[in-house]
Amino acid sequence: MLKTNERESTPAPAARVTYRAALARDAADQAEVFYHAVMQGAATHYGLDERRAWANALPREATAWAARQALYTTLVAACDGRCVGFLELNISAGRIETLYVWPSLAGRGIGTTLLIHAERILLEHGVSQVEIEASLVLFERLQRRGFDNLGEQWVERSGEMLRRYRLVKQLSAVET
Repeated sequence: MLKTNERESTPAPAARVTYRAALARDAADQAEVFYHAVMQGAATHYGLDERRAWANALPREATAWAARQALYTTLVAACDGRCVGFLELNISAGRIETLYVWPSLAGRGIGTTLLIHAERILLEHGVSQVEIEASLVLFERLQRRGFDNLGEQWVERSGEMLRRYRLVKQLSAVET
């Protein structure tokens, strides 16, 4: 029984994240996810000048990201119809080109789920291992997911040297 000064509270429904192939309309959101993941999400691992150089490596324009969709198999995590994370996969090379998640949603399994889908796609195409050049943000998480470290690398972006790691993972089908 409710007292007159108490209100019945109904919890808001949790936002549902769905996973799918990228659509042209996702390109503008991809640009924003990339920019904010670098500028905010990587703030504890890279300095401001490094993040600015990294963010400027790819245009903050939908047309550039739409063009990348034609180059790579792009998987999207969508919430309320908007892209909140994405992964670009080069199937023929067995490489994950990019993996970014909106900063406030990081650590909730979105990137992991994108990885699981990418690994399944690679296996379906007969690819037995996947490679990625991972930032300091992803390095430890990917090692926990079974990726092996092949060594540290330094990449130049607009005059800044950024540290990353080359990782590889052997893929195997799981019976269900």
